[in-house]
Amino acid sequence: MAIADSHHCHQKWRLCPFWQSATVPSSSSTQNLHNNSQNHNYQIGGVGSSSRSSSTVSSVARSILPARRRLRLDPSSNLYFPYEPGKKVRSAIRIKNSSKSHVAFKFQTTAPKSCYMRPPGGILAPGESLIATVFKFVERPENNEKTLDKKSKVKFKIMSIKVKEGTDYVPELFDEQRDQVTLERILCVVFLDPERSTPTLAKLTRQLAEADAAAEARKKPAADTGPRVVGEGLVIDEWKERREKYLARQQVEAVDSM
Repeated sequence: MAIADSHHCHQKWRLCPFWQSATVPSSSSTQNLHNNSQNHNYQIGGVGSSSRSSSTVSSVARSILPARRRLRLDPSSNLYFPYEPGKKVRSAIRIKNSSKSHVAFKFQTTAPKSCYMRPPGGILAPGESLIATVFKFVERPENNEKTLDKKSKVKFKIMSIKVKEGTDYVPELFDEQRDQVTLERILCVVFLDPERSTPTLAKLTRQLAEADAAAEARKKPAADTGPRVVGEGLVIDEWKERREKYLARQQVEAVDSM
């Protein structure tokens, strides 16, 4: 059984009209106004005026329409945690760069004292993905009863920004280019009963195992694909030893011949 305040997290946004006219002009008055406006635009250089009007409309539209997301998240709207009061539990989320450019991402949470992310941010190449691990301390209920009805108000936010290839990740990127930052998603906390087997819990277990394997792989030293210097040294030493023996035999033979 999963519980969360997901219905609190998903809010409906409504677009309100920019203006509302109290009276509707007659068709003849509207036509006259339209003709006068066209004549006025033509007199002052109608093309330029139309361009400015189109630019204004475009800027307003950009401010209303949501920004195009650069990341694909799995799960897409929630972070699932096993409900174990008094313990530090983990969740996992796959983050994939679905754009054609390099993208920096960053985690934020409303409860930084009880939650943290690993990694808290980074840069993904086009098509690249990783699994981030999220840690959370689950507080005990007031009545000391293990109940899944307890709702969490903790939220997690993932932001992204387009960067150039070769850029090093620093959190300050999001402050320096604040106007270019895209809010990818606000994630809600959903608790799962660890004693009840569900597809969601099984998927979380697989993602956590994959995240642990990737972390262990990063700890191992990179494989040396270059020339084996030690091997070459042994070969050189072997030829050196043979040459010295050959020269020694030559000296002995020269002495005997004398």
